[in-house]
Amino acid sequence: MLTVKGNQPTLHQQLAGLPWRAVPDVTREAGRGHGRREIRTLKILNVSTGIDFPHAAQAIQIRRRRHRLVQPRRFTTETVYAITNLHVHQARPAQLAAWIRRHWHIENQIHWVRDVTYDEDRSQIRTGTGPHVMAALRNAAIGALRITGVTNIAAANRHHARDSTRPLALLGII
Repeated sequence: MLTVKGNQPTLHQQLAGLPWRAVPDVTREAGRGHGRREIRTLKILNVSTGIDFPHAAQAIQIRRRRHRLVQPRRFTTETVYAITNLHVHQARPAQLAAWIRRHWHIENQIHWVRDVTYDEDRSQIRTGTGPHVMAALRNAAIGALRITGVTNIAAANRHHARDSTRPLALLGII
């Protein structure tokens, strides 16, 4: 399973150009949380040609329509594409939807924390192996905090920053 984002413009354009309007929704889920309501629909197309990606068997369109509960008439819609090498008989639509949701969960658990909590995109470290080292250190910090059951990384960072012995104790060094 590969989620195709804007950093892959050619493949993204190919997927967006498929005849999605003629394809019925195969799954529809509604959820509520974090102060918003979301409806997710999934469409799947078998692809044998037209997609310049090796071994692509199915193309997937996920459409998320959400609104904040305090503004019920103002919707935002996001369309995401994915491809898989699995054929219809290997993965049912509900399985594909669950895998995509699990991928988003990982995205939120690691990448979002690195982007928002650690403000990684504004880092001034840009040369040599520095960016890779810093990413590894951020991942190690997130992992160490998650192992101890922390769910709010920003609050845990503030807590550990107040006393220099807390991070050492967390790691079992003192």
